[in-house]
Amino acid sequence: MKHYNQFYIKGEWVNPLASSKMDIINPATEEVIGELALGSAADVDRAVEAAKEAFKTWSLSSREQRLALLDSIIAIYKERMDEMARAISDEMGAPMTLACGSQAPIGISHFNTSRKALENYVFEQPIGTTRVFKEPIGVCGFITPWNWPMNQIACKVAPALACGCTMVLKPSELAPLSSRLFCEIMHEAGVPAGVFNMVNGEGVTVGEAISSHKDIEMVSLTGSTRAGIAVSKAAAETVKRVTLELGGKSANIILDDADIEKAVAEGAAECFSNTGQSCNAPTRMLIPEKFHDQAVKIAVKIAQQTKVGDPENADTDIGPLSNKNQFKKVQAMIQSAIDDGTELVTGGIGRPEAISKGYYVRPTVFAHVDNSMMIAQQEVFGPVLAIIPYKDDEHAVEIANDSAYGLASYVQSSDLNRARAIAKQLRAGNVFINGHNHDANAPFGGYKQSGNGREWGDFAFHDFLEIKGVVGYGDE
Repeated sequence: MKHYNQFYIKGEWVNPLASSKMDIINPATEEVIGELALGSAADVDRAVEAAKEAFKTWSLSSREQRLALLDSIIAIYKERMDEMARAISDEMGAPMTLACGSQAPIGISHFNTSRKALENYVFEQPIGTTRVFKEPIGVCGFITPWNWPMNQIACKVAPALACGCTMVLKPSELAPLSSRLFCEIMHEAGVPAGVFNMVNGEGVTVGEAISSHKDIEMVSLTGSTRAGIAVSKAAAETVKRVTLELGGKSANIILDDADIEKAVAEGAAECFSNTGQSCNAPTRMLIPEKFHDQAVKIAVKIAQQTKVGDPENADTDIGPLSNKNQFKKVQAMIQSAIDDGTELVTGGIGRPEAISKGYYVRPTVFAHVDNSMMIAQQEVFGPVLAIIPYKDDEHAVEIANDSAYGLASYVQSSDLNRARAIAKQLRAGNVFINGHNHDANAPFGGYKQSGNGREWGDFAFHDFLEIKGVVGYGDE
């Protein structure tokens, strides 16, 4: 059993000033695989002080220095990619195929895109006799989740470094193995002392201390809408910049000219991927009324073919949910939908057959769902698909937009122009057309209760920069 009882502050591993401990649980086995120290506000103070001091020099670093550091991080990360995949699988249950193919590599993807953006990013420009400067905002606080741990850490850390900011990270206490390894990578890559710091802990202590800290100029959270509200309230007293990437209930509109078999099969598989623990998962499938029953049969087939099991097995499609509380929540939401009379066509509560331990759930499909039902309005964060029939394109758009969330939407059509026309009407930060589901250069973030601000690519730079106009600077 490994012990993770130190924090990374000012380029060193340090003991907590005072802390409690918690067990690290492997969700596939429910066994204790480690011990984690949980920090306090005093530990955050130390980390912020280190970041504040380091900002004095890192904020003045050249483009070339930042590029060199990003190159070093990328190189070390590549060397330790297999270790990263293993850590992610052990801590949150991702199948090794997913951990090796997506979960671990996506970290490098964000460093690569930030590096590319930095090469030619315009940090200052003349406008008449005024010169406009984009300057690093200061010390940043990052609060990240357990579902895509390296995705969420890297997509904040990489652009912050590129912009000249310093930072304090609070990763999820439920997925601490990958973040510990990430710290080792940063240290080995030569990140200057104090530029990057990490304090483990719970949201109500370390997260709140970061959000409210007077010397943190910007806080970025990826998490639930409830957590986003709490962070915003805590940050309000110091009027710091807040960016939030929150929940989603993404609609997948399958138009009547789409390849129904392909669109439904791929949409259901995408919904179940990562055990449904993706904030942009297409969990609401909107299908023309005349194709509803056909779509149900296809989705049921995909659900029943989805192999749920040991993350170590090469043929496993989805592993367990990431933790006990999430398991209980998903079970409760499925039961609530059944109690409400929603038509369950496959799956349901309980573990899959022949599985007696681990936080495993059954891929679940509900049919003839009305968009007002709980299962269509609330984020489940599990492999649960709601199939919703619609009358025409206008009705489909109306249903898709009838949500408190607006993180992502999906459109399937054989007519690209028609899909584009639908996409323009959707109130979501991302719209994915015909199966295109990842572009590290695209802006990522949501409308409405899915948050504010944008991450990924050079769009991520915006939130880490302040804008200064020096009037009367003069012509070149």
